[in-house]
Amino acid sequence: MQRHCRAGPAVEEKQRNRILLLLFVGVLMGALDIAIVGPALPAIQAEFVADSRGMAWVFNIYVLFGLIGTPFMAKLSDRYGRRGIYILAVAIFGAGSLIVAIAQAFPLMLAGRAIQAIGAGGILPVAAAVIGDTFPVEKRGSALGLIGAVFGIAFLIGPILAGFLLKYLSWHWLFLINLPIAVLLILAAARLLPVALPPATKPFDLAGVAALSLMLAALSLGITGLATNLPLLGLGDIAIGGPLVLAVALVPLFWRIEQRAADPVLQPRLFRSRQMNVAGFLSIGTGMAETSGVFLPTLAVTGLGMTAHQASFWMIPTVIALVIGSPLAGKLLDSVGSKLVIQGGLALTAAGFFMFGFAGDDLVWFVAGQVVSGFGLSALLGAPLRYVVLNAAGPDERTAAQGLLSTVLAVGQLSGAALVGAIAASHGGGPGGWMQGFNVIGVVMAATVIAAFGLKSQAEERASAGAKAA
Repeated sequence: MQRHCRAGPAVEEKQRNRILLLLFVGVLMGALDIAIVGPALPAIQAEFVADSRGMAWVFNIYVLFGLIGTPFMAKLSDRYGRRGIYILAVAIFGAGSLIVAIAQAFPLMLAGRAIQAIGAGGILPVAAAVIGDTFPVEKRGSALGLIGAVFGIAFLIGPILAGFLLKYLSWHWLFLINLPIAVLLILAAARLLPVALPPATKPFDLAGVAALSLMLAALSLGITGLATNLPLLGLGDIAIGGPLVLAVALVPLFWRIEQRAADPVLQPRLFRSRQMNVAGFLSIGTGMAETSGVFLPTLAVTGLGMTAHQASFWMIPTVIALVIGSPLAGKLLDSVGSKLVIQGGLALTAAGFFMFGFAGDDLVWFVAGQVVSGFGLSALLGAPLRYVVLNAAGPDERTAAQGLLSTVLAVGQLSGAALVGAIAASHGGGPGGWMQGFNVIGVVMAATVIAAFGLKSQAEERASAGAKAA
Protein backbone atom coordinates (compact mmCIF):
# COMPACT_ATOMS: atom_id res chain seq x y z
CA MET A 1 0.00 0.00 0.00
CA GLN A 2 1.36 3.42 -0.97
CA ARG A 3 1.74 5.88 1.89
CA HIS A 4 2.28 9.60 1.60
CA CYS A 5 2.85 12.53 3.85
CA ARG A 6 -0.15 14.80 3.28
CA ALA A 7 0.95 17.56 5.49
CA GLY A 8 -1.41 20.29 4.26
CA PRO A 9 -3.47 21.70 7.12
CA ALA A 10 -1.64 19.50 9.66
CA VAL A 11 1.54 21.57 9.27
CA GLU A 12 1.55 24.65 11.50
CA GLU A 13 1.68 28.05 9.83
CA LYS A 14 5.07 28.89 11.35
CA GLN A 15 6.51 25.65 10.01
CA ARG A 16 4.98 26.28 6.58
CA ASN A 17 6.60 29.72 6.46
CA ARG A 18 10.00 28.22 7.22
CA ILE A 19 9.49 25.62 4.49
CA LEU A 20 8.49 28.37 2.06
CA LEU A 21 11.66 30.33 2.87
CA LEU A 22 13.74 27.20 2.27
CA LEU A 23 12.09 26.59 -1.09
CA PHE A 24 12.39 30.28 -2.04
CA VAL A 25 16.16 30.31 -1.45
CA GLY A 26 16.62 27.06 -3.37
CA VAL A 27 14.79 28.31 -6.44
CA LEU A 28 16.58 31.66 -6.17
CA MET A 29 19.95 29.87 -6.22
CA GLY A 30 19.06 28.14 -9.47
CA ALA A 31 17.54 31.26 -11.04
CA LEU A 32 20.53 33.43 -10.12
CA ASP A 33 22.83 31.00 -11.88
CA ILE A 34 21.11 31.90 -15.15
CA ALA A 35 20.99 35.64 -14.50
CA ILE A 36 24.64 36.08 -13.47
CA VAL A 37 26.31 33.95 -16.14
CA GLY A 38 25.80 36.42 -19.02
CA PRO A 39 28.13 39.15 -17.70
CA ALA A 40 30.85 36.52 -17.10
CA LEU A 41 30.91 35.12 -20.65
CA PRO A 42 33.71 37.41 -21.93
CA ALA A 43 35.96 36.42 -19.03
CA ILE A 44 35.14 32.71 -19.47
CA GLN A 45 35.80 32.95 -23.21
CA ALA A 46 39.15 34.63 -22.62
CA GLU A 47 40.29 32.05 -20.07
CA PHE A 48 39.40 29.01 -22.19
CA VAL A 49 40.13 30.67 -25.57
CA ALA A 50 36.76 29.44 -26.86
CA ASP A 51 35.06 30.58 -30.06
CA SER A 52 31.54 32.02 -30.23
CA ARG A 53 29.97 28.70 -31.20
CA GLY A 54 31.58 27.04 -28.20
CA MET A 55 30.40 29.80 -25.86
CA ALA A 56 26.82 29.26 -27.05
CA TRP A 57 27.03 25.81 -25.48
CA VAL A 58 27.47 27.37 -22.03
CA PHE A 59 23.73 28.07 -22.33
CA ASN A 60 22.67 25.33 -24.73
CA ILE A 61 24.03 22.45 -22.67
CA TYR A 62 22.27 23.85 -19.60
CA VAL A 63 18.95 23.88 -21.48
CA LEU A 64 19.53 20.41 -22.91
CA PHE A 65 20.34 18.67 -19.62
CA GLY A 66 17.70 20.69 -17.78
CA LEU A 67 15.13 19.23 -20.17
CA ILE A 68 16.42 15.72 -19.48
CA GLY A 69 16.86 16.17 -15.74
CA THR A 70 13.47 17.71 -14.93
CA PRO A 71 11.16 14.73 -15.59
CA PHE A 72 13.75 12.30 -14.20
CA MET A 73 14.21 14.16 -10.89
CA ALA A 74 10.46 14.77 -10.66
CA LYS A 75 9.74 11.08 -10.98
CA LEU A 76 12.31 10.24 -8.32
CA SER A 77 10.57 12.68 -5.98
CA ASP A 78 7.19 11.01 -6.41
CA ARG A 79 8.81 7.60 -6.00
CA TYR A 80 11.18 8.19 -3.08
CA GLY A 81 9.86 11.28 -1.32
CA ARG A 82 10.32 15.05 -1.54
CA ARG A 83 12.94 15.55 1.17
CA GLY A 84 15.53 13.12 -0.14
CA ILE A 85 15.24 14.18 -3.78
CA TYR A 86 15.24 17.90 -2.96
CA ILE A 87 18.46 17.37 -1.03
CA LEU A 88 19.85 15.30 -3.92
CA ALA A 89 18.91 18.00 -6.47
CA VAL A 90 20.60 20.74 -4.43
CA ALA A 91 23.69 18.55 -3.90
CA ILE A 92 23.96 17.81 -7.63
CA PHE A 93 23.62 21.51 -8.42
CA GLY A 94 26.36 22.32 -5.91
CA ALA A 95 28.66 19.62 -7.30
CA GLY A 96 28.16 20.97 -10.82
CA SER A 97 28.94 24.49 -9.62
CA LEU A 98 32.20 23.28 -8.08
CA ILE A 99 33.22 21.51 -11.29
CA VAL A 100 32.55 24.65 -13.34
CA ALA A 101 34.58 26.80 -10.95
CA ILE A 102 37.67 24.57 -10.82
CA ALA A 103 37.64 23.29 -14.42
CA GLN A 104 40.96 23.60 -16.21
CA ALA A 105 39.54 22.72 -19.63
CA PHE A 106 36.47 23.98 -21.50
CA PRO A 107 34.87 20.51 -21.99
CA LEU A 108 35.06 19.91 -18.23
CA MET A 109 33.48 23.29 -17.63
CA LEU A 110 30.59 22.33 -19.96
CA ALA A 111 30.26 19.00 -18.09
CA GLY A 112 29.85 20.97 -14.89
CA ARG A 113 27.11 23.06 -16.49
CA ALA A 114 25.33 19.85 -17.54
CA ILE A 115 25.48 18.51 -13.96
CA GLN A 116 24.21 21.84 -12.63
CA ALA A 117 21.26 21.64 -15.02
CA ILE A 118 20.27 18.15 -13.87
CA GLY A 119 20.17 19.37 -10.27
CA ALA A 120 18.34 22.58 -11.15
CA GLY A 121 15.81 20.51 -13.10
CA GLY A 122 14.65 18.97 -9.83
CA ILE A 123 14.59 22.02 -7.55
CA LEU A 124 11.56 23.92 -8.90
CA PRO A 125 9.20 20.93 -9.55
CA VAL A 126 9.94 19.47 -6.12
CA ALA A 127 9.45 22.87 -4.49
CA ALA A 128 6.02 23.23 -6.14
CA ALA A 129 5.06 19.69 -5.06
CA VAL A 130 6.13 20.39 -1.46
CA ILE A 131 3.81 23.41 -1.46
CA GLY A 132 1.01 21.09 -2.58
CA ASP A 133 1.85 18.70 0.26
CA THR A 134 2.14 21.27 3.04
CA PHE A 135 -0.19 24.17 2.17
CA PRO A 136 -4.00 24.01 2.18
CA VAL A 137 -5.70 24.68 -1.14
CA GLU A 138 -6.74 28.23 -0.24
CA LYS A 139 -3.13 29.28 0.48
CA ARG A 140 -1.28 27.53 -2.34
CA GLY A 141 -1.66 30.43 -4.76
CA SER A 142 0.06 32.95 -2.49
CA ALA A 143 2.90 30.51 -1.77
CA LEU A 144 3.43 29.72 -5.45
CA GLY A 145 3.26 33.44 -6.27
CA LEU A 146 6.17 34.12 -3.93
CA ILE A 147 8.18 31.35 -5.58
CA GLY A 148 7.30 32.79 -8.99
CA ALA A 149 8.64 36.22 -7.99
CA VAL A 150 12.08 34.62 -7.59
CA PHE A 151 12.85 34.88 -11.30
CA GLY A 152 12.17 38.60 -11.48
CA ILE A 153 14.24 39.15 -8.35
CA ALA A 154 17.07 37.03 -9.79
CA PHE A 155 17.21 39.05 -12.99
CA LEU A 156 17.11 42.27 -10.96
CA ILE A 157 19.96 41.49 -8.55
CA GLY A 158 21.84 38.97 -10.72
CA PRO A 159 23.72 41.46 -12.92
CA ILE A 160 24.54 43.59 -9.86
CA LEU A 161 25.94 40.60 -7.97
CA ALA A 162 27.83 39.48 -11.07
CA GLY A 163 29.35 42.93 -11.53
CA PHE A 164 30.55 43.02 -7.91
CA LEU A 165 32.12 39.55 -8.03
CA LEU A 166 33.74 40.16 -11.40
CA LYS A 167 35.21 43.46 -10.25
CA TYR A 168 36.64 42.36 -6.92
CA LEU A 169 37.17 38.61 -7.39
CA SER A 170 36.84 36.50 -10.56
CA TRP A 171 34.16 34.73 -12.62
CA HIS A 172 34.85 31.51 -10.68
CA TRP A 173 33.12 33.01 -7.63
CA LEU A 174 29.86 33.26 -9.55
CA PHE A 175 29.73 29.48 -9.14
CA LEU A 176 31.66 29.02 -5.88
CA ILE A 177 29.08 31.20 -4.12
CA ASN A 178 26.58 28.39 -4.68
CA LEU A 179 28.49 25.98 -2.43
CA PRO A 180 27.79 27.50 1.02
CA ILE A 181 24.20 28.19 -0.05
CA ALA A 182 23.78 24.56 -1.13
CA VAL A 183 25.19 23.28 2.18
CA LEU A 184 22.80 25.48 4.19
CA LEU A 185 19.86 24.37 2.05
CA ILE A 186 20.70 20.71 2.54
CA LEU A 187 20.94 21.11 6.32
CA ALA A 188 17.68 23.07 6.46
CA ALA A 189 15.86 20.62 4.18
CA ALA A 190 16.92 17.67 6.34
CA ARG A 191 15.35 19.40 9.33
CA LEU A 192 12.29 21.12 7.85
CA LEU A 193 10.87 19.17 4.93
CA PRO A 194 8.23 16.57 5.79
CA VAL A 195 9.15 12.93 5.39
CA ALA A 196 7.12 10.89 2.93
CA LEU A 197 7.41 7.14 3.31
CA PRO A 198 8.45 5.57 -0.01
CA PRO A 199 5.74 3.74 -1.91
CA ALA A 200 5.73 0.05 -2.57
CA THR A 201 8.64 -0.78 -4.84
CA LYS A 202 7.89 -1.28 -8.52
CA PRO A 203 10.41 -1.75 -11.34
CA PHE A 204 11.94 1.59 -12.25
CA ASP A 205 11.01 2.77 -15.73
CA LEU A 206 14.53 2.74 -17.23
CA ALA A 207 13.26 2.25 -20.77
CA GLY A 208 10.93 5.22 -20.40
CA VAL A 209 13.70 7.42 -18.98
CA ALA A 210 16.01 6.45 -21.84
CA ALA A 211 13.39 7.07 -24.55
CA LEU A 212 12.29 10.38 -23.01
CA SER A 213 15.88 11.57 -22.59
CA LEU A 214 16.74 10.72 -26.18
CA MET A 215 13.54 12.35 -27.47
CA LEU A 216 14.10 15.59 -25.53
CA ALA A 217 17.80 15.69 -26.41
CA ALA A 218 16.99 15.32 -30.12
CA LEU A 219 14.29 18.00 -29.90
CA SER A 220 16.60 20.39 -28.06
CA LEU A 221 19.49 19.86 -30.48
CA GLY A 222 17.21 20.31 -33.50
CA ILE A 223 15.55 23.50 -32.26
CA THR A 224 18.84 24.94 -31.00
CA GLY A 225 20.46 24.20 -34.34
CA LEU A 226 17.57 25.86 -36.14
CA ALA A 227 17.88 28.96 -33.96
CA THR A 228 21.61 29.30 -34.71
CA ASN A 229 21.45 28.40 -38.43
CA LEU A 230 18.77 30.70 -39.73
CA PRO A 231 16.71 31.17 -41.88
CA LEU A 232 14.19 28.32 -41.80
CA LEU A 233 15.85 26.69 -44.80
CA GLY A 234 18.20 25.21 -42.19
CA LEU A 235 15.60 22.45 -41.77
CA GLY A 236 17.16 20.81 -44.83
CA ASP A 237 20.44 20.39 -42.95
CA ILE A 238 20.70 16.80 -41.65
CA ALA A 239 22.27 18.13 -38.44
CA ILE A 240 19.08 20.14 -37.79
CA GLY A 241 16.27 18.29 -39.52
CA GLY A 242 17.63 14.88 -38.47
CA PRO A 243 17.26 15.42 -34.70
CA LEU A 244 13.79 16.92 -35.18
CA VAL A 245 12.66 13.90 -37.24
CA LEU A 246 14.13 11.56 -34.60
CA ALA A 247 12.27 13.40 -31.82
CA VAL A 248 8.95 13.03 -33.64
CA ALA A 249 9.62 9.38 -34.45
CA LEU A 250 10.33 8.59 -30.79
CA VAL A 251 6.96 9.92 -29.56
CA PRO A 252 4.88 6.78 -30.35
CA LEU A 253 7.65 4.52 -29.01
CA PHE A 254 7.81 6.46 -25.75
CA TRP A 255 4.01 6.42 -25.43
CA ARG A 256 3.91 2.65 -25.89
CA ILE A 257 6.64 2.16 -23.27
CA GLU A 258 4.82 4.34 -20.75
CA GLN A 259 1.50 2.54 -21.23
CA ARG A 260 3.17 -0.77 -20.42
CA ALA A 261 5.42 0.42 -17.57
CA ALA A 262 4.51 -0.52 -13.99
CA ASP A 263 5.66 2.88 -12.71
CA PRO A 264 6.00 5.18 -15.76
CA VAL A 265 8.26 8.23 -15.65
CA LEU A 266 5.37 10.23 -17.16
CA GLN A 267 2.01 8.81 -16.15
CA PRO A 268 -0.20 8.45 -19.27
CA ARG A 269 -3.32 9.21 -17.26
CA LEU A 270 -2.02 12.76 -16.73
CA PHE A 271 -2.79 13.37 -20.40
CA ARG A 272 -6.41 12.35 -19.86
CA SER A 273 -6.87 15.44 -17.68
CA ARG A 274 -8.33 18.41 -19.52
CA GLN A 275 -6.61 20.72 -17.08
CA MET A 276 -3.20 19.18 -17.77
CA ASN A 277 -3.62 19.31 -21.54
CA VAL A 278 -4.79 22.92 -21.56
CA ALA A 279 -2.05 23.94 -19.11
CA GLY A 280 0.52 22.23 -21.34
CA PHE A 281 -0.65 24.12 -24.41
CA LEU A 282 -0.65 27.41 -22.52
CA SER A 283 2.86 26.65 -21.24
CA ILE A 284 4.19 26.30 -24.77
CA GLY A 285 2.86 29.76 -25.64
CA THR A 286 4.17 31.19 -22.37
CA GLY A 287 7.63 29.76 -23.01
CA MET A 288 7.66 31.21 -26.52
CA ALA A 289 6.78 34.67 -25.20
CA GLU A 290 9.32 34.46 -22.38
CA THR A 291 12.35 33.73 -24.58
CA SER A 292 11.19 36.09 -27.32
CA GLY A 293 11.79 38.85 -24.80
CA VAL A 294 15.55 38.24 -24.96
CA PHE A 295 15.47 39.91 -28.38
CA LEU A 296 14.06 43.18 -27.02
CA PRO A 297 17.57 44.67 -26.50
CA THR A 298 18.27 43.90 -30.16
CA LEU A 299 15.13 45.82 -31.16
CA ALA A 300 16.25 48.69 -28.92
CA VAL A 301 19.66 48.78 -30.64
CA THR A 302 18.39 48.43 -34.22
CA GLY A 303 15.13 50.39 -33.91
CA LEU A 304 15.80 52.95 -31.20
CA GLY A 305 19.50 53.57 -31.84
CA MET A 306 20.61 52.57 -28.32
CA THR A 307 23.97 51.13 -27.40
CA ALA A 308 24.04 47.59 -25.99
CA HIS A 309 24.61 49.01 -22.50
CA GLN A 310 21.68 51.43 -22.80
CA ALA A 311 19.45 48.65 -24.13
CA SER A 312 20.20 46.48 -21.08
CA PHE A 313 19.28 49.37 -18.79
CA TRP A 314 15.94 49.85 -20.57
CA MET A 315 14.96 46.24 -19.74
CA ILE A 316 14.33 47.23 -16.12
CA PRO A 317 10.58 47.92 -16.66
CA THR A 318 10.07 44.23 -17.49
CA VAL A 319 11.94 43.13 -14.37
CA ILE A 320 10.00 45.48 -12.09
CA ALA A 321 6.69 44.29 -13.57
CA LEU A 322 7.70 40.66 -12.93
CA VAL A 323 8.75 41.35 -9.33
CA ILE A 324 5.51 43.20 -8.51
CA GLY A 325 3.18 41.05 -10.57
CA SER A 326 4.17 37.54 -9.47
CA PRO A 327 3.10 37.78 -5.79
CA LEU A 328 0.05 39.80 -6.81
CA ALA A 329 -1.00 37.05 -9.22
CA GLY A 330 -0.52 34.50 -6.45
CA LYS A 331 -2.85 36.39 -4.13
CA LEU A 332 -5.45 36.75 -6.87
CA LEU A 333 -5.38 32.97 -7.36
CA ASP A 334 -6.67 32.44 -3.86
CA SER A 335 -9.53 34.92 -4.36
CA VAL A 336 -10.70 34.54 -7.97
CA GLY A 337 -9.17 31.24 -9.14
CA SER A 338 -6.63 30.36 -11.81
CA LYS A 339 -8.81 30.68 -14.91
CA LEU A 340 -9.37 34.44 -14.71
CA VAL A 341 -5.79 35.15 -13.64
CA ILE A 342 -4.33 33.09 -16.50
CA GLN A 343 -6.66 34.61 -19.09
CA GLY A 344 -5.73 38.08 -17.89
CA GLY A 345 -2.03 37.22 -18.04
CA LEU A 346 -2.31 35.81 -21.55
CA ALA A 347 -4.26 38.84 -22.78
CA LEU A 348 -1.75 41.29 -21.28
CA THR A 349 1.17 39.36 -22.79
CA ALA A 350 -0.48 39.37 -26.22
CA ALA A 351 -1.17 43.11 -25.95
CA GLY A 352 2.41 43.83 -24.90
CA PHE A 353 3.89 41.93 -27.85
CA PHE A 354 1.55 43.67 -30.27
CA MET A 355 2.89 46.95 -28.87
CA PHE A 356 6.41 45.79 -29.71
CA GLY A 357 5.27 44.62 -33.11
CA PHE A 358 3.41 47.72 -34.26
CA ALA A 359 5.24 50.54 -32.47
CA GLY A 360 8.34 49.01 -30.93
CA ASP A 361 10.61 51.60 -32.56
CA ASP A 362 8.97 54.30 -30.43
CA LEU A 363 10.46 54.53 -26.91
CA VAL A 364 7.15 55.22 -25.17
CA TRP A 365 5.49 52.16 -26.72
CA PHE A 366 8.64 50.11 -26.16
CA VAL A 367 8.51 50.79 -22.40
CA ALA A 368 4.71 50.46 -22.24
CA GLY A 369 4.94 47.10 -23.99
CA GLN A 370 7.46 45.92 -21.41
CA VAL A 371 5.22 46.92 -18.51
CA VAL A 372 2.12 45.30 -20.02
CA SER A 373 3.84 42.09 -21.14
CA GLY A 374 5.84 41.95 -17.89
CA PHE A 375 2.67 41.94 -15.79
CA GLY A 376 1.20 39.39 -18.19
CA LEU A 377 4.14 37.02 -17.92
CA SER A 378 4.22 37.44 -14.14
CA ALA A 379 0.72 35.90 -14.09
CA LEU A 380 1.96 32.91 -16.10
CA LEU A 381 5.56 32.07 -15.20
CA GLY A 382 5.07 31.96 -11.46
CA ALA A 383 2.05 30.60 -9.67
CA PRO A 384 -1.02 30.25 -11.93
CA LEU A 385 -0.07 27.45 -14.34
CA ARG A 386 1.66 25.50 -11.56
CA TYR A 387 -1.44 26.03 -9.41
CA VAL A 388 -3.58 24.44 -12.14
CA VAL A 389 -1.26 21.43 -12.41
CA LEU A 390 -0.92 21.10 -8.65
CA ASN A 391 -4.68 20.81 -8.24
CA ALA A 392 -5.11 18.56 -11.29
CA ALA A 393 -2.62 15.89 -10.13
CA GLY A 394 -3.03 13.56 -7.19
CA PRO A 395 -0.44 13.34 -4.36
CA ASP A 396 1.23 10.39 -6.12
CA GLU A 397 1.98 12.48 -9.22
CA ARG A 398 2.45 16.04 -8.02
CA THR A 399 6.14 16.34 -8.83
CA ALA A 400 5.85 14.41 -12.08
CA ALA A 401 3.10 16.79 -13.18
CA GLN A 402 5.20 19.82 -12.23
CA GLY A 403 8.15 18.30 -14.08
CA LEU A 404 5.98 17.78 -17.16
CA LEU A 405 4.93 21.44 -17.02
CA SER A 406 8.58 22.56 -16.76
CA THR A 407 9.53 20.35 -19.70
CA VAL A 408 6.75 21.67 -21.94
CA LEU A 409 7.59 25.24 -20.92
CA ALA A 410 11.23 24.65 -21.91
CA VAL A 411 10.15 23.31 -25.31
CA GLY A 412 8.18 26.53 -25.80
CA GLN A 413 11.21 28.57 -24.75
CA LEU A 414 13.40 26.89 -27.35
CA SER A 415 10.73 27.21 -30.03
CA GLY A 416 10.08 30.91 -29.36
CA ALA A 417 13.75 31.83 -29.75
CA ALA A 418 13.99 29.86 -33.01
CA LEU A 419 10.76 31.30 -34.45
CA VAL A 420 11.42 34.98 -33.74
CA GLY A 421 15.05 34.69 -34.82
CA ALA A 422 14.04 32.99 -38.07
CA ILE A 423 11.42 35.65 -38.88
CA ALA A 424 13.88 38.48 -38.15
CA ALA A 425 16.57 36.85 -40.28
CA SER A 426 14.16 36.35 -43.18
CA HIS A 427 13.48 40.13 -43.10
CA GLY A 428 17.16 41.08 -43.14
CA GLY A 429 17.72 41.40 -39.38
CA GLY A 430 16.50 45.00 -39.23
CA PRO A 431 13.98 46.44 -36.74
CA GLY A 432 11.08 45.56 -39.06
CA GLY A 433 12.01 41.88 -38.91
CA TRP A 434 12.11 41.83 -35.11
CA MET A 435 8.83 43.71 -34.91
CA GLN A 436 7.24 41.19 -37.28
CA GLY A 437 8.50 38.37 -35.07
CA PHE A 438 6.92 39.97 -32.00
CA ASN A 439 3.63 40.31 -33.88
CA VAL A 440 3.65 36.57 -34.53
CA ILE A 441 4.18 35.90 -30.82
CA GLY A 442 1.28 38.26 -30.13
CA VAL A 443 -0.93 36.15 -32.39
CA VAL A 444 0.18 32.97 -30.59
CA MET A 445 -0.66 34.48 -27.21
CA ALA A 446 -4.05 35.69 -28.47
CA ALA A 447 -4.80 32.09 -29.49
CA THR A 448 -3.91 30.89 -25.99
CA VAL A 449 -6.45 33.31 -24.49
CA ILE A 450 -9.16 31.37 -26.34
CA ALA A 451 -7.67 28.03 -25.28
CA ALA A 452 -7.74 29.13 -21.64
CA PHE A 453 -11.55 29.01 -21.69
CA GLY A 454 -11.05 25.25 -21.36
CA LEU A 455 -9.77 25.65 -17.80
CA LYS A 456 -12.01 24.89 -14.85
CA SER A 457 -13.70 27.61 -12.84
CA GLN A 458 -12.56 28.32 -9.29
CA ALA A 459 -15.40 26.26 -7.78
CA GLU A 460 -14.71 23.29 -10.07
CA GLU A 461 -10.97 23.52 -9.38
CA ARG A 462 -11.31 23.54 -5.61
CA ALA A 463 -13.81 20.69 -5.67
CA SER A 464 -11.46 18.63 -7.81
CA ALA A 465 -8.45 19.43 -5.57
CA GLY A 466 -10.43 18.46 -2.46
CA ALA A 467 -11.46 15.16 -4.01
CA LYS A 468 -7.87 14.26 -4.94
CA ALA A 469 -6.59 15.11 -1.45
CA ALA A 470 -9.25 13.01 0.24
